[in-house]
Amino acid sequence: METLLPPEQPLKVDDYPKRLKEAYEKQYAIAVRARSKGLDVSLRVESESTYDLAERVEKSVGPKGVAERIRELNKVISREETALKISEDIVLGRFGSMNEQAAAEQAVRTALAVLDEAVTVAPIQGIHSVKIRTNPDRTRHLALYFAGPMRSAGGTEMGLILIVGDHVRRQLGLQPYRATDQEARRFVEELRTYERHVNRFQYKNPDKLVYDTVARLPVEPNGVETDQVEVAVNRNLPRVETNRVRGGALRVVNDGLLGRSQKILRIVDRLRLEGWEWLSTLKAPVTEGEEAREFMFMEDVVGGRPIFAFPGAAGGFRIRYGRSRNTGLASIGIHPSTMEVLGGFLAVGLLLGGVLRVEVSRFVCGRLYASGLGHVAVPHASLRHYWEICRISYGCGCWAWCGCVGPA
Repeated sequence: METLLPPEQPLKVDDYPKRLKEAYEKQYAIAVRARSKGLDVSLRVESESTYDLAERVEKSVGPKGVAERIRELNKVISREETALKISEDIVLGRFGSMNEQAAAEQAVRTALAVLDEAVTVAPIQGIHSVKIRTNPDRTRHLALYFAGPMRSAGGTEMGLILIVGDHVRRQLGLQPYRATDQEARRFVEELRTYERHVNRFQYKNPDKLVYDTVARLPVEPNGVETDQVEVAVNRNLPRVETNRVRGGALRVVNDGLLGRSQKILRIVDRLRLEGWEWLSTLKAPVTEGEEAREFMFMEDVVGGRPIFAFPGAAGGFRIRYGRSRNTGLASIGIHPSTMEVLGGFLAVGLLLGGVLRVEVSRFVCGRLYASGLGHVAVPHASLRHYWEICRISYGCGCWAWCGCVGPA
């Protein structure tokens, strides 16, 4: 098998990226020829090759020709401004003629791809659809339908998608969404039902704050059902197609718009966008960890697993994860001494996809940070160390336990 970098050829740093690209293109061409034989389900290689943000956006969500426009805008304005300008260009027909609803959906998807740098599935699967619907007074408004792949990580981008939706609405000449009292109450009930029966959110917002936000939103946060859990009181509403919880819409509003409200407000002020001044009246939300920092985590601990230290405890045990040549980007590495000092406990878990041993060239003595368990842990087979677990005092009333590692 041909190697990427033959040992007989000296490696030059300047040539390395070029040789990587050439080798990649050669292997990709082989995959294309293999798929063209018709022996697989698809005749094309699903993984597209892209080299920058603009190309990723165009190949993931489109429209055709948007990459060059993104590159042009990125040179002069911020990423948020680029997303708004691209959505405006799509609605105005710069990349082809579409009907109102199709243009609105394409504009929202492309803008979200620009905001999250086209590295998540949110623009493709997180947005189920975008529709033009009718208010009780028969005026037309814009509705964004979210699905399950909207996650709390990247909450600022989630919240900004509602800002983008409002910008698209204005470009189309549509009226603001007017939520009814029962629709706002349904959203609050749905939020609490989701918390009780499905999963908690990253931020804890009061019922009144959620109610007032839904009542003020200029675009409708809707979505498809994500879990087989139904609301009990506010059911069978005319403009809500399901009685089950809509996890995507709940996360966008609770963890996105409300959870990152102060940061979103700064972006809105910088871009001088109208209609979102009411965000300034919102109080900064409280995270679950801040609300009950010491004991909230105990609810999720599986029975039988040891607790090494409470969060924030002086001298509490922490694990620091790292990267090495054998971890890549999808795995993490921990010092093999950590596994030894734990008596081999850190071996099998559920929270991380892969943990590998990190080779070190010097002994380590220090505090270790992070959380979670490893799914696959590989300790050094020939590790022979002695341990001195010592209490280090910093002279200011603070202290920490430390494992000092040395040769056998």
